[in-house]
Amino acid sequence: MYLNRINELLERSMTESGFKFWKALYSKIPPAWDRLASSTKKYHNKSNGRVPTIAEHTYEMLYAAEKLLRTFDIRVKTQEADTILLAVTLHDAFKYGINPDEAEFTTNTHDQIMADSIVKNKETFKKVFTESQVTQIETAIRYHAGRWSSGIPNTFRLDDLDPVTLFVHFLDMMSSRDLIKIGDK
Repeated sequence: MYLNRINELLERSMTESGFKFWKALYSKIPPAWDRLASSTKKYHNKSNGRVPTIAEHTYEMLYAAEKLLRTFDIRVKTQEADTILLAVTLHDAFKYGINPDEAEFTTNTHDQIMADSIVKNKETFKKVFTESQVTQIETAIRYHAGRWSSGIPNTFRLDDLDPVTLFVHFLDMMSSRDLIKIGDK
């Protein structure tokens, strides 16, 4: 259900080339969208104690992001919107690692795994995005957990993050604390 909503929102808000790129990426991402956003059920709890799937969590973030693009003076159906929406969509795509069928629990290095995958496939991303946009997507995903991001230096500070990365981080934290309401719960 939420994966369909993700696709509907992205098709409505992304450029045609951005959405086609997402669809091609989707076919290559190991399916973990219906797995829990917190395998231990300690995090991401809703007010009733339920833990959402990765797809539901991602949809909440996309729903809020789409509504808040104006804060960056960005309109839907632009490459700038594509950059932010793709970063949000991919931020937890490897939450259970590269082989989710073999993982019982989420991995705390999922940010690095996805960001490194983007770096490795940079030339493919550059077919649709500029080099700086690819870097923006990679950085937003790599540091979407803020101070909890894997592989960050001990001197990490929020003011070290660019606005888009900070935006994705805040959306992630708000969704994980049940602060984003999508109107159908």
